[in-house]
Amino acid sequence: MTGLVERAVADGVRLVRFLYCDPSGVIRGKQVHVARLAGALESGLGLTRAQNALNVLDDLVPIAGMEPVGEIRIVPDPATYVRLPWLDGVASVLCDQVGHDGLDWGCCPRAFLKKAVERAAAAGLLVRSAFENEFYLAERTPDGPRPWGDGPVYSSAGLDRAAPVINDVVDALVEQGIVVEQAINEYGPGQQEISVRYADALAAADQQLRVRDTVRGVVETRHGLLASFAPRPFPDAIGSGCHVHFSIWDETGTTNVLPHAGDPFALSPRGRAFLAGVLDHLPALVALTCPSYLSYDRLRPSAWAGSTVSWGYDNREAALRVTSPFRGREWESANAELKACDASSNPHLALGGLILAGLDGLARGLDLPEAAAADPAALSPEEAERCGIRPLPADQRAALAHLEQDAVLMDGLGDLLGRCVLATRRAEYDRCAGMGDDAVRAATFSVF
Repeated sequence: MTGLVERAVADGVRLVRFLYCDPSGVIRGKQVHVARLAGALESGLGLTRAQNALNVLDDLVPIAGMEPVGEIRIVPDPATYVRLPWLDGVASVLCDQVGHDGLDWGCCPRAFLKKAVERAAAAGLLVRSAFENEFYLAERTPDGPRPWGDGPVYSSAGLDRAAPVINDVVDALVEQGIVVEQAINEYGPGQQEISVRYADALAAADQQLRVRDTVRGVVETRHGLLASFAPRPFPDAIGSGCHVHFSIWDETGTTNVLPHAGDPFALSPRGRAFLAGVLDHLPALVALTCPSYLSYDRLRPSAWAGSTVSWGYDNREAALRVTSPFRGREWESANAELKACDASSNPHLALGGLILAGLDGLARGLDLPEAAAADPAALSPEEAERCGIRPLPADQRAALAHLEQDAVLMDGLGDLLGRCVLATRRAEYDRCAGMGDDAVRAATFSVF
């Protein structure tokens, strides 16, 4: 702890943010002066038990055990310390939420992922992942946000127009130790995509919070623009996903066991079982990976979003895509991509749920149906049946109903966190349904 204080002083830091992502997917936190950092690192900062009962719209939702009486502590993980490049004299650390005894109090999303990682380790597996973010750049106008930096998809012109902003974003990410692999302009007007290198599951989820926070911070403070990771911020433009790429490795982390031992373009028996578990639980899992009201405005057929329970090799309309590996690093790069995920999700909940679903597939010895070789919406009824294709929930409330009935995911969440997710997201749905889509877009445009 002393070393971290010394590092913050050497970095010229005045304020240190203690950040966490709540179950509604909002990055929240408190900050302390560096002169008080040593004590705060040891004891954490106080937080009302009701804080996680806020939904996306900052409504306080009544939940038994999460009343505004009593406190928990947000305690930082020193390994997550970074100086924030877009601000003068500010750093941050990511935090766990614990009770007075220093143990998980039952509603900490980061602890949920840690437990899922432990279950994977007990099965002799290590999960690695990366979140691939799409987001919109926009400028403020009297009529509301308007896309900024537009250009034809993947075009040199589009890259040039967004370069003043995206170059700064990439530099800020690299300065924090994040390896940026791609930064491109996507299909929507002003839509961008940033891909980062994979990491072990906990580090990958932590990294996802860093990416979201950095993009928003650089875009707003340095350029006076807005950044939106919302799943469908503009009604007449394509939605934004946050695809989860993942692979499963042996317990030593040296061998990728997702691909078949003799063919990196095929799946191993363990890989098939893990992916079959993800597919089996997907109608409930999307309540964690596509958890917000507007998530279901994105999950449409033939929109490259993965709107059905489906899988395929390099099939970008399937919810679960098995990617083709890269020449020269076939065994390392073999991975699967869950397209039915967006950045309104808490990444610790999304990835933890995915891991539990995959482990259940392994435990039950599940196998995959036939791979979809075309857009699931274009298959004949007979082909769709062979591929096991079925629709995903049509809206947020339906997904939550599936989650409530999913014993594996609800058991993994535990009583308090499970009730919190259901209650806050149902309250969000009820409020948003009454507001109407346009008002919801306006209210949540840059929350995520």
